[in-house]
Amino acid sequence: MEAQAELNRTVAIVGRPNVGKSALFNRIAHRRIAIVHDQSGVTRDRIVREVAWGDRRFRLIDTGGIRLFDGVKEGDAIEMAVRDQASVALADAACVILVVDAQAGLQPADEEVARIVRKAGRPCVVAANKCDLPRHEAGAHEFAKLAFPVFPISAAHGRGVEALMGEALAHLPPETEAEREAEAKPLRVAIVGRPNAGKSSYINRLLRSDRVIVSNVAGTTRDCVDVPFTIGSGPTARYYTLVDTAGMRHVHKIDTSVERFSLFRSEEAVRECDVAVLVMDAEIGPTTQDKFISNLIQREGRACVILVNKWDLARAKGATETGAIAHLREMMPYLRHVPVVFMSAQEGYNVRASIDAIDRVAGNQRRTLPTGVLNRTLTNALERVQTPGREGRKLRFFYAAQTGSNPMILRLFVNDARLATKPFQDFLVRTLRESFDLEGAALILQFRSRTRPGDPKTPEEAEAAAPKPTRRAGGRKPAPKGPRGGGSLTPKSRRPKRK
Repeated sequence: MEAQAELNRTVAIVGRPNVGKSALFNRIAHRRIAIVHDQSGVTRDRIVREVAWGDRRFRLIDTGGIRLFDGVKEGDAIEMAVRDQASVALADAACVILVVDAQAGLQPADEEVARIVRKAGRPCVVAANKCDLPRHEAGAHEFAKLAFPVFPISAAHGRGVEALMGEALAHLPPETEAEREAEAKPLRVAIVGRPNAGKSSYINRLLRSDRVIVSNVAGTTRDCVDVPFTIGSGPTARYYTLVDTAGMRHVHKIDTSVERFSLFRSEEAVRECDVAVLVMDAEIGPTTQDKFISNLIQREGRACVILVNKWDLARAKGATETGAIAHLREMMPYLRHVPVVFMSAQEGYNVRASIDAIDRVAGNQRRTLPTGVLNRTLTNALERVQTPGREGRKLRFFYAAQTGSNPMILRLFVNDARLATKPFQDFLVRTLRESFDLEGAALILQFRSRTRPGDPKTPEEAEAAAPKPTRRAGGRKPAPKGPRGGGSLTPKSRRPKRK
């Protein structure tokens, strides 16, 4: 039922190139998110956003543009891309908005998308775009041949969009009481980072007040401070609890028991939050301390956003966003899926963009993936690669199911879970993130063996059959690789006891 609820909250925008899909997406989302340009095929990837229209909240998808392939005629490539585009949207959508160009008239590609939607049985409304003037509406009547409701609109000027959305949202069921209560529950956002990175300044900029003490002296914030924060009002209001944490330093640099307790409380804040916002100093760049903190976020399975603060100062010294992102990805390759926002808490630059990123990753963290689509995605991915094996036995995938959200936990049933190597698991995680647009969300894979004759049936038999761990010269156990290798910032022996 949860998977179905996920489908019923999604509206997909499809259409051939340069008909105004992105312009309509931006109009519905009330902001300029998708790039709009006269050149066809500008939008190359799907854009997914949680949006509100009136008192209705739903997921909106702007499908990607057209890619032409070598050796394929342009007309054939367009038909192939339109077909793929519609198929991807139909896998997630409860309702489809087919955007057409009223001034250009009905095209074969329009009819192809309509045929696919009709075959899938998805509700569809036709947005006859570019009816900027009343005289343009005459061209919209031609699209009645598609056998879907037709609405003349102008995405650029907003004409007719209200009526279009009224019809589209009628196909989405009303929110349940439980869903309304879940939306009213504040989103818990932990603001973490090393000392003096600008965490308190960022919160004060959001609040437009000096609620949190700000100082140039590192370590001003000693304990975690919960700060209620609301955007908007009425049914569309969004509620947050911002948790300002103490600056986190490695345990070997901690001098006092008070600072050690502050570090423990900051770790606890990450463990209990919905989204962890890692604030970095743009002038200094990512440091070893930042890497330790990012490891903690990854281990705890928290959604994450990276804020590069003081960007105005770094940019004045010649820094570029491209170079900064490349350096970040090199230092923290396990956070390649995390959005990076360049901002200045002091100047207020890009602060609103940071909230949009937080909302986006929080929505991804709580998603429920449709079981059928999940299994088709994994099956298609495994057909393209050679599965790992050992001693002549290959890993075989049977099926998968989502068993948890926040963090998202996927359980994969295979013939032998021991055959799922780390590189193979990383490949599956990358594939799932790209297929389902899981930007910023934590994703945990759990492999389970389906018992067969000859497989171990007890923990003792499994332990005896398992390969012995390899050790380095000198008898030391090899350190774990990847995000789990950082270890806790506070060893258990040094953590203060809570009274």
